[in-house]
Amino acid sequence: MSNATGDTYIPVKHPLLLLGTVMLSTIIMTIDMTIANVALPHMQGSLSATQDQISWVLTSYIVASAILIPPSGYLAGKFGRQRLLSGCIGGFLVASMLCGTATTLMEMVIFRALQGAFGAAIAPVGQSLVMDHFPPHRRGLVLSIWGMGVMLGPVIGPTLGGHLTEALNWRWVFYINAPLCLLALLGVWASIPSGKKDNPQPFDFFGFGLISLAIGSLQLMLDRGHSLNWFDSAEIIIEAGVAALCLYMFVVHMFTSRHPFIEPKLFSDRNLLSGLLMVALTQVVLMGQMALLPNFLQQLMHIPADIAGYLMMPRGLASIVGMALTGKLIGRIDSRHMMVFGLFLLGLSMYDMSQISLDVSHRTIFLIGLQQGFGISFLSAPMTSVVFATLQPALRTEGAAMYSLLRNIGGSIGISYFFTRIASETQINHQYLGENITAFNAEGSLPALWNWHSTAGAMSLDAEIMRQAASVAYLNNYFLMGAMLLAVIPLCFLFKREPELSKPAATAVSTAGTH
Repeated sequence: MSNATGDTYIPVKHPLLLLGTVMLSTIIMTIDMTIANVALPHMQGSLSATQDQISWVLTSYIVASAILIPPSGYLAGKFGRQRLLSGCIGGFLVASMLCGTATTLMEMVIFRALQGAFGAAIAPVGQSLVMDHFPPHRRGLVLSIWGMGVMLGPVIGPTLGGHLTEALNWRWVFYINAPLCLLALLGVWASIPSGKKDNPQPFDFFGFGLISLAIGSLQLMLDRGHSLNWFDSAEIIIEAGVAALCLYMFVVHMFTSRHPFIEPKLFSDRNLLSGLLMVALTQVVLMGQMALLPNFLQQLMHIPADIAGYLMMPRGLASIVGMALTGKLIGRIDSRHMMVFGLFLLGLSMYDMSQISLDVSHRTIFLIGLQQGFGISFLSAPMTSVVFATLQPALRTEGAAMYSLLRNIGGSIGISYFFTRIASETQINHQYLGENITAFNAEGSLPALWNWHSTAGAMSLDAEIMRQAASVAYLNNYFLMGAMLLAVIPLCFLFKREPELSKPAATAVSTAGTH
């Protein structure tokens, strides 16, 4: 059917069931981006992993998802969206069960990568279904509802993960996907048409292979660099070389191929180019902080997993409320000024985190989370609007895929980078603090529990020194995060100001890429 403007849509028998199915499928995928965060300290012991190694559980999921988001449009055209979505949900279910049975770190990393790979196409396909099967006059409302559902995933994830870990064990953060995925599969078969679309443009498998190798090699280098002493290791040198060579070949291929994996015209749009740089840099900090906080709360402050999950909820709730507010302000206030305000709030919240101690109250953590959530909303929504405001409509799909790719790559780099810094600085701080405890300044002043003349007392004292050393490392890195966010503020003024933003287009793109 079409309206007076010629904008077509395909009516379905059960549109509300379709919307509910798409929302549930996307929520399942986005929950798993954060549900494992709170369980990481428990996984670390079960899988015999170091603190920097356990971060691979997060980065493998994000990187696999990032790599496979761009081909989702081609796969939907080739196999049909119902088949593709069914296959993705089914594969995600199997991968989740495998994650729950993993007994080694390598198994967990591989199975998490499979989860990310199968989940990558769910959000893009979900958005296209909403766009195609609802009339234009209801599309903005439906996309907003779907976008709110997308944002619920990261809010629910830590809290649900904390409850499951505390009440049962960490394996249930993956087993919980079974009933949800089965329900989503029933909804897909009942509500989504089984039609198949032709794909007129051939897929650039060579370009896809090059960019996948480049991203994979870069992530391996970042994940394993600390344990192998970086460029003293032949493996790290090889991985860095493969990443650099594949990236160079990809760029050359992109500008010389008839049907490249990424359209070069994208990089002629200043707003998009600035947005790609900015989203990658900001996600380095935001995803890194989100991954570090559960460890700080549980391992250093000894807060139970379920309470830690609750303390992480305010960030997500505040971002949802803030999104509703910024959605009304976009078009009335210069988006660049809103982005500056958001970055300032985030930078200030990171500074506040760097000033806390291990005796900080739950209320303080709660309030800092609210501040971060509002900062994210004033950064994310205006940025996605202004990034796509000047982009040609024909390039918006590819632009959104690139935006998602850079966001995920930035997040995975941030997680690896900050976990590596924490591990390294903890060792340095432990050595420094230990050197300052001697018989001359500590004899008689230490509690009986830390009496170093007994084996148990020496071990207890060393554990406390390690705890304090790690605390200093976390606070130093929170300060660095704040400085990095404030340093990004000048990039806001690289964007062109667009007097009239296309709200439907901005909404469609922004909700597709919300984490």
